[in-house]
Amino acid sequence: MEIMLSPEDLAYRHQCKMYARGELAELAERFGEINYVPEALRLSLARAGFFKYLIPEKYGGYGLSAVRVCLAREVLAGTYGPADVTLAMQGLGSYPIVLAGTDAQKQKFLPSVASGERLTTFALTEMGAGSDVSSLETVAKPIHGGYCLSGRKRFISNGYSADMAIIFAKTRTADNPKAISAFVIEKGTKGYEVDRRLELISAHDIVSLKLDRAVLPKENLIGKIGDGFKLAMQTLNFMRMTVGAAAVGMGQAALDEALAYAMRRVQFGSPISRQQAIKFKIAEMATALEAARLLVYRAAIKKDHGAPDVALAASMAKLYATEAAWRVIDQAVQIHGGVGVMKNSKVERLYREVRPLRIYEGTSEIQKLIISRAVFKAAEKPK
Repeated sequence: MEIMLSPEDLAYRHQCKMYARGELAELAERFGEINYVPEALRLSLARAGFFKYLIPEKYGGYGLSAVRVCLAREVLAGTYGPADVTLAMQGLGSYPIVLAGTDAQKQKFLPSVASGERLTTFALTEMGAGSDVSSLETVAKPIHGGYCLSGRKRFISNGYSADMAIIFAKTRTADNPKAISAFVIEKGTKGYEVDRRLELISAHDIVSLKLDRAVLPKENLIGKIGDGFKLAMQTLNFMRMTVGAAAVGMGQAALDEALAYAMRRVQFGSPISRQQAIKFKIAEMATALEAARLLVYRAAIKKDHGAPDVALAASMAKLYATEAAWRVIDQAVQIHGGVGVMKNSKVERLYREVRPLRIYEGTSEIQKLIISRAVFKAAEKPK
């Protein structure tokens, strides 16, 4: 992979690793599995500058870089899941504003996201609208000077800790009764609240949100009426490759654990690392992770260079990396034997943490549909 990245990117990767081994490892030990974002974690990530690669320089960032976000997520996810999720949600909850926000919106929100002063989230999913975004039931009705939003959102990561959110809602018009638009809403807005905190197989700040006639000024509309679906898909296309990076980070952490355990675990008079069955597992795990890593950074480089096929590359990266990491971690648990299924062992935690990655931001099945459509479309073009 090293030949794909610039010397500056490789230096940044080393910087991320040093942060993870030091400050982040201490935070992970201090807080453990949590369902909120501690102030100490937010401040730590902000001081390290992780959020700044999500934001243009004009608005307080270092300039948007998919490669840098992937490098950070790979390292963070392998060390401490809540740190990775927080970086991911800062991206999901700011990118629609980066894409289509007015200058006033960008000036108001983006610098505080870059600095970590604000935590944000992305509220698209509902009870009846996951992969099928067109089934949204949250509605934004036009009123004098703005919009009135009502509905419920589900599976919203960092929703309890977030200071603001991007809300997607139906904005029916005569021309387009299925039109979806995007709005930015701030914590404390009357009629906007956390409805319920949810529990996953791994600890996670995830909630359902309730909008009960929440009134927003027209200035909170992002882009134009009806732009919401496009903004949601563009945001997911950007972040999907970074999900792949997180998966690779988790898989690498599991592989490292498996290697260390296999070299010290003695059975039948010698370390199990000398057994062919274990050697074959390690070979397959290492190869799968390297292939996944290459797909992830290929997609990220395409994004940073404005390639036309970013959506396809991102879906390939997310599909392969999340599925590969799941298999790698499963094998790491197998290599650990009984120790691997003990609560709070590292591979057991990774086993639980990696599973949602094959679902959120588009399931593996949805990625296959995206990929196959692109492949068929290319095959139908005249040679």
